[in-house]
Amino acid sequence: MKERLKSWILALLVLGSLVESYYLIYRLPGADSAVLSENLYVKTDNMGPQEKVENLLYPDKMIIHMGDNKHTLFYPDSTFYSLIMNRLKGRGFESFQRHSVQDYDWDKIRGENPGIELSFGSGIPVTLLQRVMQLSPDSLFEGESIDRIWIYNIKNDSKAHAIFFSTRGDIIYEAAKADLTVQDVQQHVDFGKNWTPYKSVDGDYYVPDSKISLVQVEMPSGMYTIEQMQNNLFFDVGSTRYIREKNGSEIYTDSKRSLQVDKERNWMSYSDPAALPAGDSTPAKDALEAVKFVNEHGGWNGTYRLEATEEGRQERKVSFQQYYGSYPYGSYPIMSDSQLQYGVINLELQQGTVSSYERSLIYIDESKAEKKIVELSGGVELENQLSAVSKTSAVKDLTPAYVPVVKEEKLQLLPVWKVTLIDGSVLTLN
Repeated sequence: MKERLKSWILALLVLGSLVESYYLIYRLPGADSAVLSENLYVKTDNMGPQEKVENLLYPDKMIIHMGDNKHTLFYPDSTFYSLIMNRLKGRGFESFQRHSVQDYDWDKIRGENPGIELSFGSGIPVTLLQRVMQLSPDSLFEGESIDRIWIYNIKNDSKAHAIFFSTRGDIIYEAAKADLTVQDVQQHVDFGKNWTPYKSVDGDYYVPDSKISLVQVEMPSGMYTIEQMQNNLFFDVGSTRYIREKNGSEIYTDSKRSLQVDKERNWMSYSDPAALPAGDSTPAKDALEAVKFVNEHGGWNGTYRLEATEEGRQERKVSFQQYYGSYPYGSYPIMSDSQLQYGVINLELQQGTVSSYERSLIYIDESKAEKKIVELSGGVELENQLSAVSKTSAVKDLTPAYVPVVKEEKLQLLPVWKVTLIDGSVLTLN
């Protein structure tokens, strides 16, 4: 009995020795970091989830032309907007023919022909548009950026017409082969028959005949910390030093990159002037690189849309506009101003590499949102307001939007009419 007990004790001692040896050999300090360094080199503090570029590409509004000078508008996330977009994504467009924009009477088409007009604001490169629509472009069309797509029927014509407008303003492309029937287009147009009627003003913007309803919301808000931003943007946080500017802003730098924080406006600006240029740059590639950069340096704290890819002297600016909305009322852009910069992410790229990154430090808790329905002016009241505005500068665009207001530890989103003037300035009504 004693011998058997000794044998068991010896076996346990040998087993313990083997386990201890394993930890000494394979679990020495630093062993984990050596194996996992590729994944854990930069540990970021997420501001939101990552996003696919396809989810950032969609029209800012959908204009339904019903003939007899009748129109209506659908906005992102509204019922019929989503239904029509999902259908159009499954249809093919090919054999593009190039024409001058002056070859068409657009006022007549707008007033007489039933159709669907998709507005993409400042425009979207065709190579990106291919990610959300089934396009077969030739080399000429593939190099364009598109700010509108207009699909319409012509009386006594057996096929639907699909026109793609170049952002250059003088050129359009018509898809000679479109996987849409006249009946398809008419069915989509019919969705707008019982919706709020809109009046076209010189084809530039549309005014509703009556008031429209939007959701006003108030949500708990907070601020991302400096430490979170540093973890997102610097390889070695311990190597950064702190500089306080005379205007009160704070700068953190590792001698190569810098992070500037404006606490009054709750805004951060990151720059990396030493970033090595990749050399290959196009609007589409820069937009993809911008999405990748945001995914890897914080993520997306809400719903965003690719707003613009503008080319400067030595750089390309890519901006993403934040939207907020609620079914079935639709989603609308959140405006940013000089007092409270919120609702936009801006990046600059030089030869395909991000050199500047700006965004708000405010975050919100949408799960605790307090909502109520409010109305924006329409009809004669709105027309009179716009008439007064246009005395100083012509109105270029009109769209519902939200103005953010910080109230103690909450963020309010107040519905307004956003008025864009021909000189580029923006103001609000209501």
